[in-house]
Amino acid sequence: MKALNIITTHTIILKLKFQTIIPDKSISLFVKSIWVFKNDTDNIKNSLPFFADGFPGLIFQQSDGGLIVHPHAKTMPEIFLYGQTIRPIELQISGKYSIVIFQLYPFVLKKFFGINPESINDNCYYLQDSEEDILRLTHQLLLCKTLDQKVKMISNLLLTYFENKKQKLDLEIRQAIEIMLHTNGQEPIRTLIQKINLNTRTFERRFKNETGLTPKQFAQIIQFQASLKQLTIRDYTKLTDIVYQNGFSDQSHFIKVFKAYTGKTPKSFNK
Repeated sequence: MKALNIITTHTIILKLKFQTIIPDKSISLFVKSIWVFKNDTDNIKNSLPFFADGFPGLIFQQSDGGLIVHPHAKTMPEIFLYGQTIRPIELQISGKYSIVIFQLYPFVLKKFFGINPESINDNCYYLQDSEEDILRLTHQLLLCKTLDQKVKMISNLLLTYFENKKQKLDLEIRQAIEIMLHTNGQEPIRTLIQKINLNTRTFERRFKNETGLTPKQFAQIIQFQASLKQLTIRDYTKLTDIVYQNGFSDQSHFIKVFKAYTGKTPKSFNK
């Protein structure tokens, strides 16, 4: 694991262990990436910020003091789904913890879990309330000693969902998502529609039905993520480099979009 500097609510800097795992080929159709966060320090409250990225996810967490999602002030169970993050959120965790996040392609949310994706935009879904297999998985995960075992268990459950539901998945919408990712959200929607051979109304209806977002919203979030990465690693000379390289019409448009997804201007975010 690599170390990540995180500013905690005690305004000190901890070395938080962070790892990105490339999904196994067997699940890569529906899992974009796997993240692991870990802290071994007692009596500390950490706040982990998350911003819109276009992808829902499945979280398994073990923590001494519990995990609370803000601004909802919800105390979360060990395993749960989160929907599209449009407004910025924070995970507040106390004491020692381990978090495993499976970042899911949004077109599987409805078919795998039987929920309307739009209904959990900026929200979470308590899987343990209705799924016996989730209850069994939670019990097994809590007994696991290694990260590899936990990742394999969650992967196997998702693979079972895939085998049961793969005939119903909308792969044309997945193809559209891949094009948007490849072009950092800059592919014109009309051009994208031509590539997947759908009419505009059908495409827009199916895209929102499967992802919880309109195609325009999703593309803008991917565009924002590309600009956020460039800003964070300071891969620019002046702000207009980010503006025009990421397809924003002008600087005021970029600042407006950036503030909508982070709550801050690019300048204040950098500070």
